Amino acid sequence: MRMSKRSWVLGVAALALIGVVVFARGFWNAEGQPARSQPARGPRVVPVEVAKAERKKVPVRLDALGTVTPIASVGIKARLDTAIVGVHFQDGARVKQGDLLFTLDCRQIEADMKRVQAVIDGAQASFEQAQRDVARYTDLASRNATPIVTLNNAQTAVNVSRATAESNRAQLENLKVQHGFCSIRAPISGRISMANVKVGNFVRQADATPMATIIQTAPVYVTFTVPQKNLPDIRHAIAAETATIEASVPGEPKRASGTVTMIENTVDPTTGMATIRATMPNTDELLWPGTLVTVDMTLRSEDAVVVPTSAVQVSQTGNFVFVVKNGTSHIQHVKPERQVGAETVIASGLAGGETVVTDGQLLLSEGTKVSPRGNKPPAGKRPAGS
Repeated sequence: MRMSKRSWVLGVAALALIGVVVFARGFWNAEGQPARSQPARGPRVVPVEVAKAERKKVPVRLDALGTVTPIASVGIKARLDTAIVGVHFQDGARVKQGDLLFTLDCRQIEADMKRVQAVIDGAQASFEQAQRDVARYTDLASRNATPIVTLNNAQTAVNVSRATAESNRAQLENLKVQHGFCSIRAPISGRISMANVKVGNFVRQADATPMATIIQTAPVYVTFTVPQKNLPDIRHAIAAETATIEASVPGEPKRASGTVTMIENTVDPTTGMATIRATMPNTDELLWPGTLVTVDMTLRSEDAVVVPTSAVQVSQTGNFVFVVKNGTSHIQHVKPERQVGAETVIASGLAGGETVVTDGQLLLSEGTKVSPRGNKPPAGKRPAGS
């Protein structure tokens, strides 16, 4: 019992000694000098990325979805009932106006041409003989050596022979025209479809399906619709010749340019949309007929204040940006007008030249201390001095 009490006393003494040591360390450092109290921490500084609000020329644009339509499309059909003896193009190839596409069997027409030519030759011979008869009978009739009726009959023979020859010449010309239909040539330049008929097929004038189709691919139209409220601006831009078009195909980095050439003469009363058509040179065939494209129509350029779109924030009270002044962030309410690429045009709230926060806004509030970060180096490029 006495030993237990002694152990208890020794434990209490040890705990007291430990407490004295810990308490003393608050006043003395390792070198035996009095310890100084830690200074109070200052306000939090938030690192942010910033950019300048710029005043510059900004294009006024309208965005829409459009469709590429060909200016000309021609279905190739036969004008004779005959067989195909030659196909002279590759499916999907580019063809020029006048290129030979199909050759048709024209042996029957050639035989008819020879027959009619023989009739013409016979009529011409009869005509010459009748002219000689008229000359002889005229001389005889002047000397009362032959009756007048004989002379009249000879003159009639001349007229009949002449008419026969002229009629057959006209028939021969018609056969020559039909013979020309045996060689089918491209009426326009463009890209041809696959041939729906091959050598040996029999074609007719009444066939509903064309033998092939040629679509003009340069230039082409891009057709799209815009709200009727934009029509005044568009008409003024067309009158000033400042309305330009850029069309892009999904998945294609290149963009095609052109000019607005037509506004449809009516507005669709059910949708309130007006149809606009632009002409695109399309020399590189970037735009394919029937393709759905994104259209950017530039009406004009005007002075405006722009900031990176990432700088514009949204709250219950409206749009705002954080403006950095003297290392402190301040909330500035703004009125965005439109977006141009990666920038937003500010209608009111900024005058240009302000420093706005583009990244790190989640940690900011009115009066927060900030530390602007430098621009990030491009990928693959090490910062200077590293």
